[in-house]
Amino acid sequence: MRAAVLNAGRIAVRDDVAAPRPGPGQVLARVRACGICGSDLHFARHGERMLALGREMDGTGGSADLVELDRDVYMGHEFSAEVLEFGPDTEESAPIGAHVTAMPLLTSPGGIQPIVYSNSVNGGYGEQLLLSSQLLLEVPNGLPAHHAALTEPMAVGSHAVNKSGIQQGENALVLGCGPVGLAVIAALRVRGIEPILASDFSPARRNLAADMGAHRTVDPAAETPWGADGDGPLVVFEAVGVPGMINDVLRRAPRGTRVLVVGVCMENDTISPFFGISKEINVQFALGYDPAEFARSLRSIAEGEIDVAPLITARIPLDDIGWAFEALDRPEEHCKIIVEP
Repeated sequence: MRAAVLNAGRIAVRDDVAAPRPGPGQVLARVRACGICGSDLHFARHGERMLALGREMDGTGGSADLVELDRDVYMGHEFSAEVLEFGPDTEESAPIGAHVTAMPLLTSPGGIQPIVYSNSVNGGYGEQLLLSSQLLLEVPNGLPAHHAALTEPMAVGSHAVNKSGIQQGENALVLGCGPVGLAVIAALRVRGIEPILASDFSPARRNLAADMGAHRTVDPAAETPWGADGDGPLVVFEAVGVPGMINDVLRRAPRGTRVLVVGVCMENDTISPFFGISKEINVQFALGYDPAEFARSLRSIAEGEIDVAPLITARIPLDDIGWAFEALDRPEEHCKIIVEP
């Protein structure tokens, strides 16, 4: 079958990838749409750094050594697909031909493997992939495949908002309006948070922030985002992920602020604990989502609570994936590109 692979930092489309076969508990599915995630761009350019950091990290139970960068690496975890076949001794959790999505985890007799970066587990940048039968969610309401594919990134925003514990009457400040920041804004809007202030240097991203539910947007080059937009407590979502951002938040935030860090910084960073201690600031890091948040994200899109259409700036065939990885460096032109194999 045809699939895009990453090898030695270069992404290319191959025609000779072995088609996957479903085992017990697994489903063979045809990929209908797959979004390109910022984490895929980071992995393509900084994979060795990401793996090295993973090797340094204890307490996760995983191993970054399972991915070899000089072999083909399969990616693509923001997908929707069509059910083709169930593996042996597998409960048919959706009809053959059903339009589905699922959390990007593949169960097998050997354990659970993420459908993110792998030398052996196919991802959404290909014609077919394996899914876990027990994780399938049928896509409701005739939702288009390219919209259903954004269930995963929207779930990331939902998880961050849930982690924050933000309530109506509290103010939200979102720093950075890339796909993660925009997903946070959408989740805040669903929760009825007001006001939502969003900050980004990019005019295009600020416009998208308004589309997704921000009540006001600011260009930090021209206006500080730290002005008072409401009387309640402040919750800050740091979705930039560059060195210095967390410390700047600690320095500028009002006393008692809660900070949710959702921007993934790949470099060592430095903070001044004095700022946080003096103002009793609470800092929480957030990543991913749980099954309930994933399912809720799909419902929110299918029921019209979240309109993901403005985020999609291009839909491309598999052969254009190399162009897409480069195009996503231009935030004035692109936000979310969908691959349709």
